[in-house]
Amino acid sequence: MLPPHTRPLARLVLWSLLFAFVVSRIFSILIMLHRMPNIYLTVRDTHVHHLNYGIFLLAGVGAYLLFSPGRAAPAAAVVYGIGLGLTFDEFGMWLHLNGDYWQRASFDAVIVLAAALGLAGFGPPIMRWRPRHYATVLVFLLLLVGTIRLAAKVQPHLQRWGNRETVHP
Repeated sequence: MLPPHTRPLARLVLWSLLFAFVVSRIFSILIMLHRMPNIYLTVRDTHVHHLNYGIFLLAGVGAYLLFSPGRAAPAAAVVYGIGLGLTFDEFGMWLHLNGDYWQRASFDAVIVLAAALGLAGFGPPIMRWRPRHYATVLVFLLLLVGTIRLAAKVQPHLQRWGNRETVHP
C-alpha cells in the first residue's frame, strides 16, 4: 500500500498508536479505581481531555513535516502515532458529546485505524494483492460488524460502571 521506504514509518505509527491507546486506558482505569492519583489537567473546573493533547501533537507534527521534512521522520512518526492514540482513544466523544469516555466507538475507531496502519506497514502493495488478501479484509470487516453488535449488549453495563465513578477521564 505504501512505497517500501515509508513502510517502517507506518509500523512506528502503528506501535505508537497502540501504546498510547493502551496507556491512556490503563491510566483512566487506575485513576477511576483510586489506585493512582488524579493526574488530569483541570483549568477553572474544566477537565482538559487527552484528546486535546493528541490534537496538538498531530497539528505540531503535521506542521513540522510540512515545513521541514527530513531525517526526523522516525521521531515524527512516533509522536504522530502517540497523537493518534490519544485522539482516537476519545473518538466516541467526537461523535457523542455527552462526556461518556467508555464509548464503543473509540475502540472500533482504534481497531480500524490499527488495521489500516497494519496493512500499510506490513501488507503488500494493493496492486499485488491476491484473493486471500481481499478475503482477509472481508473477514476483518465481518468480525468488526459482529463485535459492534455484541458491544451494543455490553455498552449499557460499561456506562453504568463509568457513571458510578465521580472522576471522569
